[in-house]
Amino acid sequence: MSAETTDRFNSFAEFYPYYLQEHSNDVCRRLHYVGSLLVLSILAYAVVTQQWLWLLALPLAGYGFAWVGHFVFEKNKPATFKYPLYSLMGDWVMLKDAFTGRIRF
Repeated sequence: MSAETTDRFNSFAEFYPYYLQEHSNDVCRRLHYVGSLLVLSILAYAVVTQQWLWLLALPLAGYGFAWVGHFVFEKNKPATFKYPLYSLMGDWVMLKDAFTGRIRF
């Protein structure tokens, strides 16, 4: 964890409200969901078929959709650039929160 992450946020619980604020645009959030679900699909495919080269597509699938959402729709920089670990955690918690109805899908 970088010093910058710990300087501004003492925990993921402190970071997550900021993360949600940075994902207030519905299209941006939905692109994150598509990317995350695609990551899970590629991972499952690679494991089932043992075609491990597919794992190289994981960052492109996950970050590609998310970054389009930020640059085109949200008009901000992805939190990944400053808070990579917390941002990655935020992607999965946000997806879980969407599926459980805690936040708007």
